[in-house]
Amino acid sequence: NNEKSVPQLLIRDLKFENKSLAKLMFSPDQENHPSKAPVKYGELIVLGYNGSLPNGDRGRRKSRFALFKRPKANGVKPSTVHIACTPQAAKAISNKDQHSISYTLSRAQTVVVEYTHDSNTDMFQIGRSTESPIDFVVTDTVPGSQSNSDTQSVQSTISRFACRIICERSPPFTARIYAAGFDSSKNIFLGEKAAKWKTSDGQMDGLTTNGVLVMHPRNGFTEDSKPGVWREISVCGNVFSLRETRSAQQRGKMVENETNQLQDGSLIDLCGATLLWRTAEGLSRTPTVKHLEALRQEINAARPQCPVGFNTLAFPSMKRKDVVDEKQPWVYLNCGHVHGYHNWGNKEERDGKDRECPMCRSVGPYVPLWLGCEAGFYVDAGPPTHAFSPCGHVCSEKTTAYWSQIPLPHGTHTFHAACPFCAHQLAGEQGYIRLIFQGPLD
Repeated sequence: NNEKSVPQLLIRDLKFENKSLAKLMFSPDQENHPSKAPVKYGELIVLGYNGSLPNGDRGRRKSRFALFKRPKANGVKPSTVHIACTPQAAKAISNKDQHSISYTLSRAQTVVVEYTHDSNTDMFQIGRSTESPIDFVVTDTVPGSQSNSDTQSVQSTISRFACRIICERSPPFTARIYAAGFDSSKNIFLGEKAAKWKTSDGQMDGLTTNGVLVMHPRNGFTEDSKPGVWREISVCGNVFSLRETRSAQQRGKMVENETNQLQDGSLIDLCGATLLWRTAEGLSRTPTVKHLEALRQEINAARPQCPVGFNTLAFPSMKRKDVVDEKQPWVYLNCGHVHGYHNWGNKEERDGKDRECPMCRSVGPYVPLWLGCEAGFYVDAGPPTHAFSPCGHVCSEKTTAYWSQIPLPHGTHTFHAACPFCAHQLAGEQGYIRLIFQGPLD
């Protein structure tokens, strides 16, 4: 098996000349634009799901959630501040028909801040609760889990009313994020143990138990993106450096020159799930599922072959993204050589985990390749030339390079890079590998 005698094919060498690809680059929103289409503020996409939840998207539980301008504004803004001497007095103040935030300072004192209707903004709430005030129900992401049964046994660390996003109803439709959401009685309640304080202008502010962390990328969400710094967002939308651990009592330092305004590509971590915010404008520049499908067909049309069995390989359709197909390409993660499935080089003493590549004899994991189908995670529209390691999710080179640099919060005080399509922690020197396909011998 002399490597040099075999025609090798890097996907980037394929000429993507298909004229229809240029048309497919535009988002479906632009293709058929009825004049009265509702204004879309943006979308939240949960990391770890490759286009849909394992058991399918249902109602408010799904892998991505679009925020549209509401028929009628439902935003709120702070108004009157009451200082109550007893919790009973505080309860009396917090009227069921009015939004309010209660800060319990001690058994003897609670501060209640009433919120009034704001006709200029729309409010969207995110959390684990299925109660009606929550617009987008998010549960804990279990890396690589293919069914929801895997996730139920985990004790959730996501708050029932985790956060709220307030969008301006007029251009440029600015979206801002705040920790905590209002419950069914329109109240946010920060108990004695929650970190809270009086601000310099006499207002109250606080943090939620496990916190809401946000990272804004530098250079937007483009092929030039670089990771930003993780910050914590308070109940009033102020920005702080991280606490020592997720639920420490001591807040971080206030970061004066940063805001809670979401940008295209901002990441929101709810301690158990991480969401990617894409603006409507950003999504219009992102490849569509149609575009990814065209790239899949281009690869398959090049008829890459297995250098051992000489059988033609093909990526399965996006609908069959969880079942290993007999034509499925497999890769040796240490060298990037792509094969069909075979039993060559299976070393019993290595627990069957590591295999020897027949092309170059390098030893390492051998895994099936899957196309990354969630278009919102792509930073560019490049061809699928690289795969994340160790999961084998395939996307463009710049997309793998970007996500492999991002430290995602994990547990209460660690961070690690993970594949956006399945949330598996990345392994190896870079966390991804360039794929080397073999072209047909004829």
